[in-house]
Amino acid sequence: MSDHADDVRLSGIDLSRVWTGVAAEIWQRRPGPVERIAARLLRSPGLARALLTTPSLLLPWLISTVVVFGVGGALSLAGAQPLVWLIAPVAAAIGIAYAYGPGVDPAWELACSMAVSDRMVLLVRAVCVFAVNALLGLAFSGISYELTTHGVHGRAVHAAAAVTFAWLLPMTANCALTLAVAVASRSASLGAIAGVTAWASTVGALRTASGDLTAAVTNSMTYLPYLAVAACAAVVIRYATRTQRGAL
Repeated sequence: MSDHADDVRLSGIDLSRVWTGVAAEIWQRRPGPVERIAARLLRSPGLARALLTTPSLLLPWLISTVVVFGVGGALSLAGAQPLVWLIAPVAAAIGIAYAYGPGVDPAWELACSMAVSDRMVLLVRAVCVFAVNALLGLAFSGISYELTTHGVHGRAVHAAAAVTFAWLLPMTANCALTLAVAVASRSASLGAIAGVTAWASTVGALRTASGDLTAAVTNSMTYLPYLAVAACAAVVIRYATRTQRGAL
């Protein structure tokens, strides 16, 4: 009886009209200068629009990310610990988890029906979110190190080199793991939870073993495991994006 009642209610809904309304809401605005540049670089207006509707690249999210990195930089100055290194991998992972997926992405259905593959949409969005967070991390790390070294050129250059190589690899591994969970489970929230949990566990375990808070990003023994995690996650992402096309 319940199924019959649901069928009766749904029979009065024009799904084609609803779909047209969704498409119109996403595509109605005229492309701005940033979108035109992105379309030229990506050689696809549709891919550029999908990129600029990425939730974690929208202004409120970007402001929140800048605030998080700013707080990390301030704590680094206060405690003489490079906390930006520890913040960057988890901040980027959460952003990537919410860069793509049903329920959080306003262009999800359209992305799945575009001529461009949804795997390409995922790749472009993930790379852009990663790049934004990496640049923010580098900027705030560089600023905090410059201030803590009182502008001593040699130490600042050494610190910048350490910043560049210390946390980008664990950040890549954690982002890949987060994205793999998100696309496999079709849930951005589960992906974000997995990324936060994995990174917190890694930092806690390595701190306990070495006594160093930043061992998760400074211990060279962790580089191979990070590479292995990133490679396995890439395989999962490739498989999950292959099978989910058209499954709304």
